[in-house]
Amino acid sequence: MSLKERLRSLAASQAEIEAHEERADAERAVGCTAVDHLPLRQRAKVSGIIRSVTFRPREGVPALEAELYDGSGSLALVWLGRREIAGVGPGRRLKAEGLVCEIEGRRTMFNPRYELRARPGE
Repeated sequence: MSLKERLRSLAASQAEIEAHEERADAERAVGCTAVDHLPLRQRAKVSGIIRSVTFRPREGVPALEAELYDGSGSLALVWLGRREIAGVGPGRRLKAEGLVCEIEGRRTMFNPRYELRARPGE
């Protein structure tokens, strides 16, 4: 680590440190793209940590929505027809793959394939 990087880490806020750690973890996940570089209307793989999970029906259909954060930005993951998914909760690391679209100004994946990843220390 260079002197410049060390000084930057000393002055960084906790949120900046966590964001940097998430970006580094996502980069280690093979074949994953940073959220802020996701191409719209193309399939992509992302990796990050779930910040929140919300049950939000869409047009009368049950829908589970999770916010995935990878240190570069957030992505909405929406599973239609689901009220809950075992293991998917705040603080959980997850790798997801699916078609990226933009809904109401947010990058979103509907019904992504996903893989639960171990939390630090597991």
